Amino acid sequence: MIIDLVRSLGSWSWWLLGLVLLAAELAVPGAFLIWIGLAAIIIGALSLALWDTGIWTWQVQLLLFAVLAVGLAVVGRRFYSGRGGESDQPNLNRRGESLVGRTATLHEPIAEGRGRIRLDDTWWSIIGPDLPAGTQVVIIESNGRDLRVEATATVLRPT
Repeated sequence: MIIDLVRSLGSWSWWLLGLVLLAAELAVPGAFLIWIGLAAIIIGALSLALWDTGIWTWQVQLLLFAVLAVGLAVVGRRFYSGRGGESDQPNLNRRGESLVGRTATLHEPIAEGRGRIRLDDTWWSIIGPDLPAGTQVVIIESNGRDLRVEATATVLRPT
């Protein structure tokens, strides 16, 4: 059935395949099917000019389509991969990482390597050396859930 459809459409079957792939790219975005669809449209354009020649066999068409699809996908990936650039707010959705370098005063002591500090309106779990309450600490690392701290030179006594 599909072979009969391809034979009846002739060179337009490549155009149809290309348009179906481009439409599929809209339904399943990811900037991948667009390149394969573009390769099919290019083969369709070549087929309009070369359809009746003896060199334009289905094997040549499929081979050229495969080469074009891979080539366009590689070029497209390189083109779009460099578009992100550097963000002016690299820690926007990484709150823990944005806290690295801040200092805080321990309201509770760090016991057995674990404790909690309050920064702004949030209590954070911390990891670090055992320190008494009132110690000034600096956040040196964030691993997602815990903040790693170390003591600074200043020790304040809570009031």
